Amino acid sequence: MNTTLSKFLPKIALIILTSISFFACSTTKRVPRDRALLVDNTIIENTKKSSKEEIYQQLYQTPNSTFPFTGFRLRLHLYNLAKPNADSLYQVWLQEHPNTEKKLTAVLSKKQVNRLGESFIIAGINNFLIKTGEVPALYDTLKTNKSVERLKNYYFNRGYFDTKVESKIDTVGEKKVKATYTVTTGEPYYIDSIKTSITTKELESLYVESKNKSLIKPNTVFNVKNFDEERKRITNDFRNQGAYHFQELNIRYEVDTILDKKNTANINLIIDPQTVKSGDTLVERPFKLYKISEVNLFTDNSSKDKKYDLDSLQYNNFNIYSSAKLQYKPKALTDAIFITKGSTFSDQKRILTSRSISNLRIFNYPVIEYIEDQRDTTGQSLISNIYLTSRKKMTFNPSLDVTHSNIQDFGIGGSVGVLFRNVFKRAEILEVGLKGSIGSSRQMNNPNNVFFNVTEYGGDVKLTFPRVFFPIKTDRIIPKSMLPTTTMSFGISKQRNIGLDKDNFTGTINYKWLPSHHNSFSLDLLNAQYVKNTNPNNYFSVYSSSYSRLNAIAQDYKIDATKTYYDESGDLTIGDSGANYFIWDALDPNNPLGVSEEDKKVIRSIEERRVRLSENNLIIASNLVFTKTTRTSINDNNFYTLRTKVESAGALMNLIMKNASTKEGPTGKKTIMDVEFSQYIKTEIDFVKYWDLGKQRVFAIKAFGGLAVPYGNSNSIPFTRSYYSGGSNDNRGWQSYRLGPGKSGGINDFNEANMKLFFSSEYRFNIGGKWYGALFIDASNIWNVFDDVEDENYTFNGISSLRDFAVASGFGIRYDFSFFVFRLDMGFKTFNPTIDSNRKWFKEFNFRESVLNVGINYPF
Repeated sequence: MNTTLSKFLPKIALIILTSISFFACSTTKRVPRDRALLVDNTIIENTKKSSKEEIYQQLYQTPNSTFPFTGFRLRLHLYNLAKPNADSLYQVWLQEHPNTEKKLTAVLSKKQVNRLGESFIIAGINNFLIKTGEVPALYDTLKTNKSVERLKNYYFNRGYFDTKVESKIDTVGEKKVKATYTVTTGEPYYIDSIKTSITTKELESLYVESKNKSLIKPNTVFNVKNFDEERKRITNDFRNQGAYHFQELNIRYEVDTILDKKNTANINLIIDPQTVKSGDTLVERPFKLYKISEVNLFTDNSSKDKKYDLDSLQYNNFNIYSSAKLQYKPKALTDAIFITKGSTFSDQKRILTSRSISNLRIFNYPVIEYIEDQRDTTGQSLISNIYLTSRKKMTFNPSLDVTHSNIQDFGIGGSVGVLFRNVFKRAEILEVGLKGSIGSSRQMNNPNNVFFNVTEYGGDVKLTFPRVFFPIKTDRIIPKSMLPTTTMSFGISKQRNIGLDKDNFTGTINYKWLPSHHNSFSLDLLNAQYVKNTNPNNYFSVYSSSYSRLNAIAQDYKIDATKTYYDESGDLTIGDSGANYFIWDALDPNNPLGVSEEDKKVIRSIEERRVRLSENNLIIASNLVFTKTTRTSINDNNFYTLRTKVESAGALMNLIMKNASTKEGPTGKKTIMDVEFSQYIKTEIDFVKYWDLGKQRVFAIKAFGGLAVPYGNSNSIPFTRSYYSGGSNDNRGWQSYRLGPGKSGGINDFNEANMKLFFSSEYRFNIGGKWYGALFIDASNIWNVFDDVEDENYTFNGISSLRDFAVASGFGIRYDFSFFVFRLDMGFKTFNPTIDSNRKWFKEFNFRESVLNVGINYPF
């Protein structure tokens, strides 16, 4: 053992023991003399310790929270560090130090000196500790008794009618206790038979029709949750079939336990008649099923109270009112409404109408009301009034952003967007946007030494139709109840002074529709992109890693003084006369430079990548995306989301040009406008699952797999359609584009490939207030497969390549601003497949090799 270390070991051990002792005692610092701190709750269910969070949530009193996996009560210690009366102590301190107060008063006024007690240094930090900390959980007998009753109710609601619960308190230290609840459930009760008592004949008929969907079934364990869900199911069913006045309160159950059959119960489902007020008394009458006799649509606020003084028209049995000349085509309005004259009252149609109108984006959330039609002597008709509030015809949206990325050290971007609503009077939306940015990058060639050496500017136009815009009717395939939209867009952008310089043109025709509340489809019938590199000779200025590898090889072949590969310092010059010329000569079949086969292999790889990344791209693709989610709201933390995508590019173009006489590009492939068009098929699957662990704790996982296979007119995937790994929303132990492919070591400036696998798990917990923490593990990599890359270090070679997964682990701190979450994650390289040694695990697990990731919102 190191003698210096052994010398200090006793002192280190003493410090650790003293710290542990201090923190152990400090937990009871704010506990009164005659009280005790509750440090643990244990529930014993039928002689076995329970670990179910749902059961522990029944207790009225819980111990102070602990930091995950440590047992350390951080928030309690923060609270104990605070002074309960910091401001008063400050005033006492002033009185005890009159000379100091006199000196302060000489500089500040008397009032300002007194207000120092409210300053951040004195009161601010103290208030932060109190707010972020946690008040000691003092044991309370009354709360224990209430917890016992609540546990009995919990088990009773799950069919255990004879449950017994006992509580016991044990002292586990000075002013510390733990509570133990012993639960004996007995045998559960089962449902024996179900009968109904429904006084309204119409409702009885509706119930019989849907009886097979009942959630209460004979020979199943009694569970109150099923009864509540069945009550909701019946209510929804009735209200969607005309029962306008029906409510959940009209349903009740009678439970009768059977004496001669142990642990069984008979259920009587009772649906009471409607109770209405008649004079000063309440009378009962059967429920009525209503139909819609009239639908009135008011297109602006001012028309609500002036119905008969307005411009009005009738269209398809809708009455449309407007205080001025109607600004919309009637069909555009009525297509969004599912409440129709002569139809049965339905809550579902009301909700669908609200969603459909909101989906138009030209009105605020609508108000839909129903009133009984007094003209109907049978009292079974409703008039539906729909009130719309128009949004502004035009919306102006400027924005300003400050950015940082792998390319830009600093950037300022701005955009101006103008949105025009109801362009052609059929609720169409036209969006026109202009954007521009300037930035600074140390990676780029900067001969004039200007700070802002990166620029980009462009614009786009997008037109959205609230329907399927197609020559053929599609109502049978995609009905309007699926809220379809069509979007056509075109964009252009120009990048200057960032190396290769690019002109980018895009065009899209997209369709979206929602088959259900949880499922959605997105179809790009056409997704076209043309990327033109306007300065390809500057390739080696941008991709410095490739240049360094090439230049290192070139130093061994300075054999021909007539060649102008090199500059005055002996390095390759950038451009056709230097680096490019050297590559061409090195790969010449005659081998005039005498380049070795090993160096040829590296040079050929560099050249193939240069050609690939500096060539112009034409992508004409179609894709279909299906998304399914069980998430019900933004606060739902117990759900999953599945997203799948299939994309095909170039197939139609190749078919059209199959027999055409076309010009061939530099690699012998077919071209359009002198550009070889891309041809590939791509598929992706993305799965995210959340588990709500209670107490603001969430466990989440993500799995992603993507593969793009070139064929026909392509040997590789365009850079813009390839995959990369690393970054704040990916593998957080590596920077973006710095991981892979395979076990190659990420030697290029921007590493990408056509296959990707990614897995991540994250445990999120509340630290205090709006502060949250996270522990995570990420595993991912990218590979080349079915393309023109043959190096086994880059390619996916079957199951054995799964050993190339790079694993990162780390922790994060987050702050919730309500409308977004600021995130700071630190990732550590836990397993690096590129390390050429037996020790790949934890070799780079240190702060020097860590990666700090800044992000907005959660990574998934």
